[in-house]
Amino acid sequence: MKLAVVGGGSTYTPELIDGIAGRRSTLDVDEIVLIDPDAYRVEAVGDFSNRLLNHAGHPARVRTTANLEEGVDGASAVLIQLRVGGQRARRGDETFPHACGCVGQETTGAGGLAKALRTVPVVLDIADRVRKIAGDDTWIVNFTNPVGIVTRALLNEGHRAVGLCNVAIHLQRTFAHLLGAGVDDVKLVHTGLNHLSWERKVLVNGEDRLPELLAEHAEFLGEHVTAPVEWMRRMNVVPSYYLKYYYGHDEQVMKQRTERPRADVVSDVEEELLKVYLDPEVVTKPEQLEKRGGAYYSEAAVQLVHALTSGGPAEEHVVNVRNEGTFDFLPDDAVIEVPSLVDGKGPRPIPQAPVEQRFAGLIAGVTAYEHLALEAAIKGGRDRVADALLAHPLVGQYTKADQLADTLVGTNRQFLPWAGA
Repeated sequence: MKLAVVGGGSTYTPELIDGIAGRRSTLDVDEIVLIDPDAYRVEAVGDFSNRLLNHAGHPARVRTTANLEEGVDGASAVLIQLRVGGQRARRGDETFPHACGCVGQETTGAGGLAKALRTVPVVLDIADRVRKIAGDDTWIVNFTNPVGIVTRALLNEGHRAVGLCNVAIHLQRTFAHLLGAGVDDVKLVHTGLNHLSWERKVLVNGEDRLPELLAEHAEFLGEHVTAPVEWMRRMNVVPSYYLKYYYGHDEQVMKQRTERPRADVVSDVEEELLKVYLDPEVVTKPEQLEKRGGAYYSEAAVQLVHALTSGGPAEEHVVNVRNEGTFDFLPDDAVIEVPSLVDGKGPRPIPQAPVEQRFAGLIAGVTAYEHLALEAAIKGGRDRVADALLAHPLVGQYTKADQLADTLVGTNRQFLPWAGA
């Protein structure tokens, strides 16, 4: 099987390769193509990836190319993990909202919208070219943020696509460790949207162990996801790490204004990692990769690709998928992040108990924002950008929405053809 990775020069990529090297018996990959216009990065990552596979005794081989059509030709699955504008654009996403007293974050709020506006047109162009060359049956696995909006864009255009995030698998592994359970025995009732989710149950062999986790490990979990212990116990949930930007918005803004932007930290880590990857003596995944983020990314991606391409029975995975009635308060074409049964036919959401109003309202509000954000990304227009920002729970005021829209468009003009030079 051939696997293509668009954005293969990412310092994330060796995580994926390491995951493939560890699953030789279940994922029958013999060729991996890393596609990236940055020759320096992709060659460094490609050479290191081959050393990882050789050291693990895996027969697959990695090659690199800047040519998308060549890279995806004959691929069974294409993973998209790109960052339009690089870390420099990310730095802007994380800082320009502060002028209005809003949180700066690359996947939500005004920063997340900026990233969506830059990213959606590029990903749709790539997907069209992939389908033309690789065929209608090729799966597109989207790991590109904001995952929910980008995946919805792909599905709206009829692409065979699934969105993937590492938040659920990270929490699953954490819960398994705390409970002393096997990771495959732990199932989550993961409810919400990408980067807006709650764990409402933690099932181990069918028994809900969430009450035990909250009784015995709430302090650790609260620190892990940045949430108050008593709130988690009262709500009987463990929220994702990203809920702190909603529930602790003002505190996070104050913190961000005094801390170094995450983009700068990641830039330094990437520079360090590329030096490691260039060392021919390094044949295993370096410890520095843990600083990059994306824990368990490789396991999530490899397991999902296996479910989509193996021809075997359906497997349960938390993915970004069409709502299709799962949450009765959302339109069917909304993209949600929930446990789903996945096989060669694609993902099918597993039914859940009705969502409590204290969570449903926020889910509905952010879904409405994502609809408007996608309209702005597809159709363009400064006013559409302002309308999307006004709808976002993290902005929600006329003056702030207008000011942020003007700044967003001005700082991203080179990426927005409709904005003019």
